Amino acid sequence: MRRDGTTRLRRRVVMLVDNAVEGDSRVQKAARSAADAGWDVTLIGCAHVDAERLWRLGRAEVRVLPLPAARAAPPTTASAVVSRPGGGVPGPEGAGVSASGRGGGSRDGSRLRGGLRARLVARGGLPLRAARLARRPVEHAQVRYWRARLRDGAWRRLEPGLWDYERVAGPVVDALRPDLIHAHDFRMLGVAARAVDRARAAGRDVKLVWDAHEWLPGARPRRDNARWLPAHVGYVREYVGHADAVVTVSDTLADLLVRDHALPERPTVVLNAPVAATPDTEALGLRERCGLRPDTPLLVYSGAMAVQRGLDTVVEALPLLPGVHLALVVADPAAAYVRQVVARAAGHGVGDRVHVLPYVSHRQLVAFLATADIGLIPLHRWPNHEIALITKFFEYAHARLPIVVSDVRTMAETVRATGQGEVFRARDAADLARAVRAVLADPARYRAAYEGPGSPLPGWTWEAQAEHLDVLYRRLLTSRGHGQLHLGEVAASECP
Repeated sequence: MRRDGTTRLRRRVVMLVDNAVEGDSRVQKAARSAADAGWDVTLIGCAHVDAERLWRLGRAEVRVLPLPAARAAPPTTASAVVSRPGGGVPGPEGAGVSASGRGGGSRDGSRLRGGLRARLVARGGLPLRAARLARRPVEHAQVRYWRARLRDGAWRRLEPGLWDYERVAGPVVDALRPDLIHAHDFRMLGVAARAVDRARAAGRDVKLVWDAHEWLPGARPRRDNARWLPAHVGYVREYVGHADAVVTVSDTLADLLVRDHALPERPTVVLNAPVAATPDTEALGLRERCGLRPDTPLLVYSGAMAVQRGLDTVVEALPLLPGVHLALVVADPAAAYVRQVVARAAGHGVGDRVHVLPYVSHRQLVAFLATADIGLIPLHRWPNHEIALITKFFEYAHARLPIVVSDVRTMAETVRATGQGEVFRARDAADLARAVRAVLADPARYRAAYEGPGSPLPGWTWEAQAEHLDVLYRRLLTSRGHGQLHLGEVAASECP
């Protein structure tokens, strides 16, 4: 593929993501590889940071914009942002109707919730979880009411914080005048769609690519209320039709997206594979950072930590695995849940065998992990966990680590087919310990899956996956309205 940055590839691509970029390897790799292929890339993140942050990923520019403070619940009114040139934000939409979902009766609803809480306290109080459950009828009533009134547009009242992304990023996107907008994950889809509408109203043809990182109906809600999931599902349904193409992370998810949204074209699958060409580094490897001898069995879990990721199961298995150590490679070693896991390990008498380390660069991660003995993926069986080969799966594979994975469907099937590891029953500490002992007894058997002509690793690289993204961009931007390339140039550019 031509990488010389000629005019045909210097069209502007704006990528959008709802985080601070630094911990999102897929987004970083997409921006960097697109810029290396010759696109003029600006990656815009939106996060709760103190001030705008600017840096570069290779040839790509990164801008992280500060979001306002997060809201715990919908405010009493919500402004409506319309698709219009300049990204203006008009006044409140339906100002006589409160965002709580009950129109003029919102004060009654507030009194109802306040009275309920008061009665709980008067009766001696209940745990926080019970108090949350007590408000569920009101939240479900909000969902029913606003979905009946606004259908998919109910997110405007159920999750008005989505407007914050528009207010922060919309004007920046407009000023950049992109030729293509690549919206990562679900929150930025609406921001991108409205920016495309404004550009087209001004006479510019802008293409929209939506990168679906997960199956939203199967996701664990990110806030503990009944509004979150139906609001975001409706938000995606409202804007998915604006996308000129959809990209996603697995074949299974591609099929679900076609089914859910009646897509006219199957999404392009771009796996969350690691960069193959890892630069030389003098940084210490994982085992050295843990201070362990070469013959000490070492398990590693790398990535985000949350209850549904199954780390409690690993901790419960450690007493059944004498002498085995666990390394946790996480974004923030001081985070509350990380501390809870470490305290749980201490309570099981294995605290001295748990090591917590911060992330390293995604371009160094494979080499960093390679000195472990086993990579762990102990996920609980949530619908979204069943359908993809996640980033750490590929990172472990390129580190030539045998993988011990819970029986989430896609990864379990892959591990069984390749022979690269063992599968255990999710949340079953004894079965996890069995799987670990099996691998430690004959690690060479499992590592052999990565060697020879049948190895899956050549296709499991970001370089191979980025080709799909580059071809998609060129197809969209060489269609009518963007000029035709010389046929010989197109043919040459599509050759690896």
